[in-house]
Amino acid sequence: MSEKNMGRLAQDMKREIIAIISRLKDPRLSGGLLTVTRLDVTPDLDVAKVYVSVLGNPEGPAPVIKALNCAAGHVRTEISRKMHIRKAPRLIFVEDDGAAYAAHINELLKELNVDSGPDASEEADGE
Repeated sequence: MSEKNMGRLAQDMKREIIAIISRLKDPRLSGGLLTVTRLDVTPDLDVAKVYVSVLGNPEGPAPVIKALNCAAGHVRTEISRKMHIRKAPRLIFVEDDGAAYAAHINELLKELNVDSGPDASEEADGE
């Protein structure tokens, strides 16, 4: 399958996974903000890694990822029905800590701006 078709298939599958996850009734999934950030599918459509970002959950992302991996068979069945695929890939849900890393970097940048903000403007006026 070409790169263009694999990208399109991954985007369609990601859209369907988001819709299916939003309908799941597991209480472990309702604690915070759950976002599917990316989906990587192998060229032979055997395995799909689903990267999930979890924010605002008091227990952390581990129980959410565990709940999603337990429901992976159901999600796989629903994907094959919705997308009319003969063989749906095996889903592996993985934590994507990109959003948390970006928030950490923003905090570090704010600290740098607060510490060096007034000094930098005084040095610029003095030159």
